[in-house]
Amino acid sequence: MGGSVGGADFVLLINKNVILMSSTQTPHAAADVIIANKLGMHARPAMAFVDTANSYQSVIKIANGSQTADGKSIFQVMMLGATKGTKLQITAEGPDATEAITALTQLVDDKFGEE
Repeated sequence: MGGSVGGADFVLLINKNVILMSSTQTPHAAADVIIANKLGMHARPAMAFVDTANSYQSVIKIANGSQTADGKSIFQVMMLGATKGTKLQITAEGPDATEAITALTQLVDDKFGEE
């Protein structure tokens, strides 16, 4: 799919990820995920998320409704209080935004390796 949307030169839909890119803007991507593991995003899954986020150059944010956190900060991710069934939006902006969103979405979809 292509065209001009939100100032971007084109839009790509890959699985449930929405990637907006422009030749004049920094690449960015976003995905909505639902926490499915039984205990939610407690300390171990939150650290797995932060470790994965920190392996990318992109700026990564995670939001629970109107509350937004730095996806590379364990303290901020824990403060989101994401229990089972919580819908989160993950966004990334930077040279590896697409790869970061793909990896983080997969981590959440795999229930952080739990259950």
